[in-house]
Amino acid sequence: MRRLRLSSVRARATMAATAVTAIALVIGSVVFVGLLSRSVVDNVGAVASQDLAQYARSLEADDRTDLSDDDDDRVVCLIGPTGAVTDGDGECADETSARVLVGVESGAAPEAISLDGDRYVAVADEVSVSADGSGPDTRGDDDSDDDTADTDDDNENDDVDSDDARLVVALPLDEADDAVGVATTLLAVAVPLLVAFVALVTAIVVGRALRPVERIRRRVEGIGASDLSQRVPEPSTADEIQSLAVTMNAMLERLDASQRSQRRFVSDASHELRSPLAVLRQYAEVAAAHPDRVPTSELAATVRAEGSRMQDIVESLLLLTRLDERGRSERTERVDLDDLLLAEARRVRAAGAVEVDASGISGARVSGDPALLGRAVRNVVDNAVRHARSRIAVMARTEGARCVIHVDDDGSGIPPEERERVFERFVRLDEGRSRDAGGSGLGLAIVRHIMSVSGGTVAVGDSPLGGARLTLAFPSADD
Repeated sequence: MRRLRLSSVRARATMAATAVTAIALVIGSVVFVGLLSRSVVDNVGAVASQDLAQYARSLEADDRTDLSDDDDDRVVCLIGPTGAVTDGDGECADETSARVLVGVESGAAPEAISLDGDRYVAVADEVSVSADGSGPDTRGDDDSDDDTADTDDDNENDDVDSDDARLVVALPLDEADDAVGVATTLLAVAVPLLVAFVALVTAIVVGRALRPVERIRRRVEGIGASDLSQRVPEPSTADEIQSLAVTMNAMLERLDASQRSQRRFVSDASHELRSPLAVLRQYAEVAAAHPDRVPTSELAATVRAEGSRMQDIVESLLLLTRLDERGRSERTERVDLDDLLLAEARRVRAAGAVEVDASGISGARVSGDPALLGRAVRNVVDNAVRHARSRIAVMARTEGARCVIHVDDDGSGIPPEERERVFERFVRLDEGRSRDAGGSGLGLAIVRHIMSVSGGTVAVGDSPLGGARLTLAFPSADD
């Protein structure tokens, strides 16, 4: 067995279980010994009460009963009205013992006393004896019928010649004390053994219960940042440890997916940035080698276009990073979505690339960051323009507690199985498009992040124009 560290869960559980068991056993043992002692005292007291009744009947039946003629260990004493011992065995003659016996109250419950260092249970009761203490007065019991005139004289004689005395019977508690002592000794031996057994069993059981945790710890310790594909073992115990292993594996899966996404993101970003850099370098080399073949105006236009493309990619990456970091919009104010859409409609009409239908725009007000919401609206409109053949339609309206924006195009649409993937970074479904027309693949990813931090949603569906419909839904600010 591995040595226990005092700070470990196994050690703490063992000590706690041992302490609780020890306290419970000690308290139980003390209570048991007390009840046992009280029980044996009561039993001996019951026997003493029976003996007291028997001696009282004997005294009433035979006035010559000799209380000192008793070879048993019991102590029997007759105490006169004055408190003096008038009859009894040798213990009654001892002055110290006599004082203790005189103190036993008549008719009270059996009580424990000490005589010469030995424990006894004593009981006492009143008995009628003759005035000289020789026994009960039975005169006139059989002849009173012949002379009724003597009745008053007999009663007067009873008042004068008889009185009440106390009979005390005490039984030793030696055997009872021996029984209690044996029980106490057995408990003194059994309780420590039982506590030690509980400690051992608890340490073994807790150790086996925590063994899967140790396996999980060793596996996690061996998982490095370079390889997050490993998983911890999942015990089939259907308990909290299994839940911990399942949760740990789910966390590792998320970390692994995040790492794969990060690597793919870095690779895609590098590829997207390399393309305009390659174009710039190619034009620069041709212009340097053959100045007459590359007009200055063409070189300047290429540099401006590729520089603008690089700037757009970098700004998009920075925006995504900021959205990932803060998790929610930091600036919140009322924004009119209809104004944003009308501004985008004017911009697209000015460009003259496609026809714009803005007849479906109505009042819709939300709360959010105006810059972020404007960027989200622009991205979905630009996406529709990029995929439309000749026409797009934009609309905004309030539907109950929500404000909804629909942006439709008459392009080829988005297949249902690809409608979630289009929101991933650097995803462009139509690989046959030219790089200029296809965009960087970050626009819709930015839209999803903006909608997430703004408390809204974005979805792709089928457009009445035949292409794709992008729907943005926000909580209404007027709700």
